[in-house]
Amino acid sequence: MNATLPVGQIAAQSLSAIRVLEDHGIDYCCGGNRALEEVCAEKGLDAGAILSELDRARHEAGVGARDWNNAPAGELIQHILTTHHEYLRRELPRLAQRMAAVTKAHGEKHPDVVHPLSNTLAALTAELELHLRKEEMILFPFVERAEAAQKAGLPPMTPPFGTVANPIRMMEHEHDDAGQALAAIRRITSDFTLPADACNTYRALYSGLQELE
Repeated sequence: MNATLPVGQIAAQSLSAIRVLEDHGIDYCCGGNRALEEVCAEKGLDAGAILSELDRARHEAGVGARDWNNAPAGELIQHILTTHHEYLRRELPRLAQRMAAVTKAHGEKHPDVVHPLSNTLAALTAELELHLRKEEMILFPFVERAEAAQKAGLPPMTPPFGTVANPIRMMEHEHDDAGQALAAIRRITSDFTLPADACNTYRALYSGLQELE
């Protein structure tokens, strides 16, 4: 591993790498195409030290961790569905409930934070829900059928959307949009800094938003 690798590629190697990047506030989603050395220079971080930390974390995690870069597409899809889609479908409604309660209790006292936060979260939720349906109904089924055809030695499938690159490009664009919304949430909340009069629901909201990010 070297500092010229894109941070997104580094993050894709293991969950331990993701944790190291997150600990240093390195964006591996929207900014995933940027080289580690470039990001470190911008943030005033020592790229060599980050690489050492990444290597140490990878060693501590052991060699048994799943390498999703080389996993069959169907297995990767099931991992995405059970790990990420199920999480979003469970947590997004809970965040909406907390947001509604916080708006009712604190909207007048903290309008500059609560109202833009509510609007941003609502827009993000709507986009993510549509995004999940597109992946589950269009992209993922085609990828699974194409992989099955390949294993069976059948001719390549002709996708109904021209080329599989088209929905993938759209999914990547929507991923970027979601990342920008999450960045906006962090800005609005001043890095999830709670007001002095925050109630337990307010605290739970910020905790849930951080976990979502």
